[in-house]
Amino acid sequence: MDETEGETEIEVLEDDIRTLRKQLRKKVQQLKALKNTFQKNCVTRLNNDEIARYSRQIILSEIGVQGQLKLKKASVLVVGAGGLGCPSALYLAGAGIGRIGVLDYDEVELTNLHRQLLHTEATVGFSKVDSVQARLEELNSQIEIQTHHTQLTSDNANAIIERYDVIVDATDNVATRYLLNDACVMLRKPLVSGSALQLEGQLTVYNYRGGPCYRCLFPTPPPPASVTNCGDGGVLGAVTGVIGALQALETIKIILSNEGVLSGRLLLFDGQQSAFRNLKLRPKKPSCAVCSDTPTVTKLIDYEQFCRMKATDKDSALSLLPPSHRISVRDYHDGWVVEGRLHLLIDVRGANEFEMCQLPGTPVNIPLADILNDKRTDEILSLVAQSPSEVFVVCRRGNDSQLAVRHLEPLLRTRSLGPPRDLIGGLHAWKNTVDPNFPIY
Repeated sequence: MDETEGETEIEVLEDDIRTLRKQLRKKVQQLKALKNTFQKNCVTRLNNDEIARYSRQIILSEIGVQGQLKLKKASVLVVGAGGLGCPSALYLAGAGIGRIGVLDYDEVELTNLHRQLLHTEATVGFSKVDSVQARLEELNSQIEIQTHHTQLTSDNANAIIERYDVIVDATDNVATRYLLNDACVMLRKPLVSGSALQLEGQLTVYNYRGGPCYRCLFPTPPPPASVTNCGDGGVLGAVTGVIGALQALETIKIILSNEGVLSGRLLLFDGQQSAFRNLKLRPKKPSCAVCSDTPTVTKLIDYEQFCRMKATDKDSALSLLPPSHRISVRDYHDGWVVEGRLHLLIDVRGANEFEMCQLPGTPVNIPLADILNDKRTDEILSLVAQSPSEVFVVCRRGNDSQLAVRHLEPLLRTRSLGPPRDLIGGLHAWKNTVDPNFPIY
């Protein structure tokens, strides 16, 4: 056999092996699917694997075999595969919930990994729901994981939610909270709602056995400028883990019809002090627009319009100022930075954020809270008086800078060479349009 024939035979054998491996993987998946279908459809008893897997919770008097069968028959939708959704879905899968739905529109980013621990470096760029599904199936192959890679909207909410017994709200925006609440009331589904920000968390259950719904407590949404999400305010991953795990606990209690469900009560968690407080909420509101006997909201509405804010954290910049009080980062870069023109740049992020990265030049760090509380007014006036110039304001995404400009405009109206202007889109826009190597968070 000459060298060419040998190489050809090697290539043929390698191709055969690749083909056989593919066939083997396919057969393994078919066998796994067949076993899973058999196990999932058999909801009247526990098989030997399930008895062994769940034995430590089956021996609890609050669960037992019948309770474990209830969990096996149950279905739960986790809306949001992030900091709250990951621990919640993880413990629901571990507990043996028969069918878990995971809904999220987003893809995994590096900034997610410190708190969204079902995702890994290897899944950055993948859809979050696929990332979660893969991890949960590795943990428990005997349950069914359904994915919904979509944004929850008024058009699709009812069709998705009606397929599940309990809904877990693991989102971080007001519009989706109202949407979930209204859909759950209309479809008679209990809603386990959690939130986490910085070092604090909250947890309650809405629409459960005559308890209040979200609208009973908050009939109207808050002003958009008063709402802070974890992307802007920060959050410690362990805090989302605590609240997400507790969401799973409340969900399990609801399925088992156990006592102590957090309906009509609000659990507050202070991560700084490692302390919990349990507050009694107002009862169901007789005049509630959604859950009363005479509701005025009988179908899902446009919740972004109702709340005056986006239902996602993508492209969610506010627009509070006229064009004369705003400037693009490209125009600022080309017209002032490159030309070396005299100006004052105020960065309104917190000191920790300012330390991470700053725009070129010599920006002055004055946090938004100090501006709104007029704590450093004299300093700002002094800076402008030293060398009268134009004033620009920057923040991370271009929201806080607008609030600062709106507050500073009357103060600087006759002091600077023009109205203060915010940099549209903030540091994120700078990275996208001026400097792709600029560090971002």
